Amino acid sequence: MAEGAIYKSGWSLDDIDWSRFDASKIEPSLLAAVKAASLVEYNAHDYVAYLTRVYDGAPAQQIADIERWGREEIQHGLALGRWAEMADASFKFESAFARFREGYRPAHFISGEGSVRGSRRGEMIARCVVESGTSSIYSAIRDYTNEPVLKEIAGRIAADEFRHYRLFYEMLERDPEPDLPLWRKLWVAVTRVNEAEDDELSYAYYCANVLPENVASTPYKRAQYARAYHAKAMSLYRRHHIDKLVKMVAKPAGLDPSGKISALASASLWRLLSFRAGLRQAV
Repeated sequence: MAEGAIYKSGWSLDDIDWSRFDASKIEPSLLAAVKAASLVEYNAHDYVAYLTRVYDGAPAQQIADIERWGREEIQHGLALGRWAEMADASFKFESAFARFREGYRPAHFISGEGSVRGSRRGEMIARCVVESGTSSIYSAIRDYTNEPVLKEIAGRIAADEFRHYRLFYEMLERDPEPDLPLWRKLWVAVTRVNEAEDDELSYAYYCANVLPENVASTPYKRAQYARAYHAKAMSLYRRHHIDKLVKMVAKPAGLDPSGKISALASASLWRLLSFRAGLRQAV
């Protein structure tokens, strides 16, 4: 598929042109990050179970939308996992996922009722933040990589994640609960952004890139593997990715996406990422 292709929803693994895979264009650090992403995406089973508990008693269409979202996320994991196995014969997607799922089980996945954000509205703000992040990172991967199959997969996933953002934003707007005060919306958004530093991505990176036989000699250290993942992820972004990301987060957080605060946040985030990743500020 040509760069800039528009991908519609409802695609399958058979729609990907796997024959275009070019091993000479694999970048090891990006491969390592994609392996981690494949495990996180594939772990949607637990998120679906959690969200259906949060929306217990909701209209059947909302539950169906959550389940469809979950199926698409799982497919993202399968697509990324298949590509990673093609790129690295030592990577065993299902085995790595089994290790990840065994070691990453947040309390709210296992038990509890209601949202850890305090309300359904809070939960949807958090979901919008997540989909903003995933839409932007896969857009960045699509624009960065020269490997044709990964470019196509990332393009398809980025389009799906933007549609998921719109789904959750519409659920937020339709929710009959009283609107949250601005400070609460901002608190939910900021805390969800900060959770990007938690165990999910770092442990996924560890399970995806440390072989089982090396676990004893290479123990998991969250800070170390979080840095490894984010070092590559940050280097993929360009300014237009950050501008779109901030605007998407601002809207459910109750801010004007085109306002001064959003513009300041975008500029500040870009400077931070540029500093951390040593980027040349190219648009």
